Amino acid sequence: MPPNGHGATVERMEKRMEQFDVIVIGGGAAGLSGALTLARARRAVAVVDAGEPRNAPAAGVHNYLTRDGMSPAALVAQGRAEVTRYGGTILDGVVRGARRTSDGFEIDLDGGGRLAGRRLLVASGLVDELPDVAGLRERWGRDVVHCPYCHGWEVRDKAIGVLGSGAVAADRALLFRQWSPDVVLFTHTAAPLTPEQAERLAARGVRVVEGEVVAVEVDGDRVAGLRLAGGEVVAREVVAVTSRMVASSPVLADLGLKPVEHPMGAGMAYPAGPTGQTDVPGVWVAGNVTDLMAQVISAAAQGVMAGAAINHDLVDEDADRAVAAQLSGNHAKTIP
Repeated sequence: MPPNGHGATVERMEKRMEQFDVIVIGGGAAGLSGALTLARARRAVAVVDAGEPRNAPAAGVHNYLTRDGMSPAALVAQGRAEVTRYGGTILDGVVRGARRTSDGFEIDLDGGGRLAGRRLLVASGLVDELPDVAGLRERWGRDVVHCPYCHGWEVRDKAIGVLGSGAVAADRALLFRQWSPDVVLFTHTAAPLTPEQAERLAARGVRVVEGEVVAVEVDGDRVAGLRLAGGEVVAREVVAVTSRMVASSPVLADLGLKPVEHPMGAGMAYPAGPTGQTDVPGVWVAGNVTDLMAQVISAAAQGVMAGAAINHDLVDEDADRAVAAQLSGNHAKTIP
């Protein structure tokens, strides 16, 4: 028997409502780390995972001490095994909605299943919205990259094309210049460069190509260049893009929470306190759903912090209930 007595299977969930201390929505680094923390605290915890991690196309996780280069799938598989080792339940499924109840929350799963929990931890991540350029999405996570700290070492010394969009195009080109001497900034839809930006780029040897990019050219199974609207193809081996990162959750929306614009214009995320607590009592968030810039290791850390905070919250509630029950029992004994 698992430590908390909950080792339920998917089939068992479909037959009847199952009550948990905490339901975790999202089974990536943040969600699994939160679940692990809670399971080790002997809480009955269930993780519902849709199986669509943001980093699935990537070959490996990076900047995660002792796990650098590990495939995202292997990291998730090991995390799931650790959660279940301590009695946690893992469910493959999609959460369609949520509502508050007198005892906490209920969530609806695809296929008609339902779960109940005293607390919720939402770690459902985000979606990267890419520029509208033909062929970009198909190469995403391989030789179309967004984060130099995630992929810079792997694309070092290659011919990198930075696709300009938003206000950070020049800064992004200078950043990727750290990893390669051959960087070209394609202005695409970005605002015109200021004289200072142009000077800095030129000083670092970053060439600027004006005009809209319409397609990624591919040779075999690798990027070969970027095609401009006028037909010219500029040879490149790697394309760096700035995606718009958008966190959306039917659960958080149903409970009255709304995402807000990132202060740097990077996308939309759900605000929360230092431990991930939202404005809705009993609901926490962790990872990219609240922190657009979080890498895997920082998302995992946020999951741990949220899990510990949730356990403390439940400890307080358990103590309050115990005191109330004791007082109620003493009162009943005094009734003639």
